[in-house]
Amino acid sequence: MEMSKEVKVSVPEIYGSLVFGDRVMKERLPKETYKALHQAIEEGRSLDLNVANTVAAIMKNWAIEHGATHFTHWFQPMTGFTAEKHDSFISPMPNGTALMEFSGKELVKGEPDASSFPSGGIRATFEARGYTAWDPSSPAFVKDGTLYIPTAFCAYGGQALDKKTPLLKSMEVLNREAVRMLHLLGLPEVKRVDVSLGSEQEYFLVDKTLYKQRKDLLFTGRTLLGAAAPKGQEMEDHYFGVLKPRIAAFMHDLDTELWKLGVPAKTKHNEVAPAQYELAPIFENINIAVDHNQLVMEIMKKVADRHDFACLLHEKPFERINGSGKHNNWSMCTDTGINLLDPGDTPMENLAFLVFLTATIAAVDKYADALRCAVATAGNDHRLGANEAPPAVISIFVGTELEHVLTSLINGTPLESAENSVMKFGAHVLPAFHKDNTDRNRTSPFAFTGNKFEFRMPGSALSCADPNIVLNTAVAEMLSEMNAKLMDVEPEDIEDTVRPLLKNMLMEHQRIIFNGNGYTDEWLEEAKKRGLPNLPSVPDAMPSLISEKNLALFTKHRIFTAEELNARYAIRLENYSKTIHIEALTLQDMVRKDFTPALFRYMCTLETEILQKRAVLPDLPSTLEEHILQHMSSVAEAIGIRIEKMEDDLRKAESIGDALSCARFYHDVVLADMDALREEVDIAEADIPDSELPYPTYAKLLSSAI
Repeated sequence: MEMSKEVKVSVPEIYGSLVFGDRVMKERLPKETYKALHQAIEEGRSLDLNVANTVAAIMKNWAIEHGATHFTHWFQPMTGFTAEKHDSFISPMPNGTALMEFSGKELVKGEPDASSFPSGGIRATFEARGYTAWDPSSPAFVKDGTLYIPTAFCAYGGQALDKKTPLLKSMEVLNREAVRMLHLLGLPEVKRVDVSLGSEQEYFLVDKTLYKQRKDLLFTGRTLLGAAAPKGQEMEDHYFGVLKPRIAAFMHDLDTELWKLGVPAKTKHNEVAPAQYELAPIFENINIAVDHNQLVMEIMKKVADRHDFACLLHEKPFERINGSGKHNNWSMCTDTGINLLDPGDTPMENLAFLVFLTATIAAVDKYADALRCAVATAGNDHRLGANEAPPAVISIFVGTELEHVLTSLINGTPLESAENSVMKFGAHVLPAFHKDNTDRNRTSPFAFTGNKFEFRMPGSALSCADPNIVLNTAVAEMLSEMNAKLMDVEPEDIEDTVRPLLKNMLMEHQRIIFNGNGYTDEWLEEAKKRGLPNLPSVPDAMPSLISEKNLALFTKHRIFTAEELNARYAIRLENYSKTIHIEALTLQDMVRKDFTPALFRYMCTLETEILQKRAVLPDLPSTLEEHILQHMSSVAEAIGIRIEKMEDDLRKAESIGDALSCARFYHDVVLADMDALREEVDIAEADIPDSELPYPTYAKLLSSAI
């Protein structure tokens, strides 16, 4: 591909230029309309239809100015992707002309077909009607000639069929309980607590031409076959390495496209594995951040295609090298500017910080199994615990200083003020500076990193909504329990009551705190002694989602009904089984139709070489050729046996009616079949010349982006 010259952009001019955000609304909406819209957003109430009509008309005119001819209600069904149905603005007139119209009713409500989206039994195919409802708290934007309107999505009976609805509910519940707590702590000026999210996105780039030659990448997003490349990540030279020109050009265009859509892309760099990269945004309101992360994944693929790349978002696209995650940086902030997870200079005296820290620790401990369910996917199972990502056991890293704070709180002893030590490099020309009070424990699933928690378990393809719904709701529940115990306490007695309460909660939940290396076998043994759940796979984890404890949590706070939660349980299990089934069929197809013929052709080449040697000189040695041929023949026999067993097991899997039993069979049996078959193929691939192979090797794929 011929590299295009880099075009200079003025970031302030283009940033948010395609977003119908607050600045545009303030400029274009009548003052009363703007005020009414903001009140509706802040108070969580529906818009008057007259206000909606005014907003719709002005939004349409703005969108047309930016090239839009259509509008769509953009929503996030339980597929994990986004969905959209495009309608044009045109309204034909009797004289053969057309007007461009868009009403408040069309803005506020849509009616997509709900029957073909995952519902877990909530909807039958013949019950097709569903509704989308405008979410005015996430701004509309123009993309590819269409006005995109972020919306929630529900069934005709009102059941949530999306990820946005429960996320918004969880935000409201956490806001309510957090504000109640802050008022009890003597901060009546706080009117709102918002959750902030920064979601780091890891991804791979490979050459598009090579990508199209791999059925496994096309159909499953990951390689199902592949011998190791001569060089992987063992030299540790890719991480933060110099950006190659082709990669830099892609990243420049990606930033530009995201900035136009108001996505605050901030950091970009090479990740650990070859051909792996990362993009990190600035923190935002969690609802907008989730919408933006969906956009990030979509725009990454589109921009990659323009640069003749394929963007891989699968959690583990290549064996033997790191997979990709999505680091979920979560914090709580008041409308008065207080970060509730910022310890300040004197954390022992910062009562609000201690309360919200303790609530988070207790929430993660009590609902660790629900958090694990939120990140449980077939792809993420390959990544977790693979010495590149946190283990499946959830623990919390707080760092040395906070551990001293918590210990002092539990023991009731004074805290010896930790010196904020100075970092010196030894060379006088280099500046000295104060070290952070916490390290960044890469092996911890849930790590405190200064003024936020970083949840490192989510996989790269996951919707950010899932873990944050659980986290928001669980923390709200802990705050609710504390509020109930403090509500009748006199203001002057609050601190004396709060500290013993925090002590008891920390003593009950301190088992979740672990500051060591989460990759070791010793930690897994220790976690077992502490009673921490170890749920390594989707079928291991998912029954926890509908346990009595977790069902009570989500129904109490009206995040999910029992029906909605059971539907999600069924959908996740079904998706897991379908994913592995597709992977097994793809592997079978590749081996039968592509690899085995190539193997036989190579064996024929070896046979011909041996016979030709003997024809020229009967005593001429052909030991190497005979050894390779014998080895290939043994492998071919093993491949035949493995394929036959996998086909038989796939037939058994399809006959299993119970969703959990089916998922367990796929995990315990079919995945093992796939691994066994792959092992034989990879052994043979390592000896077959690249020119004879029916697909590009790891060596070609992982070096194609440079």
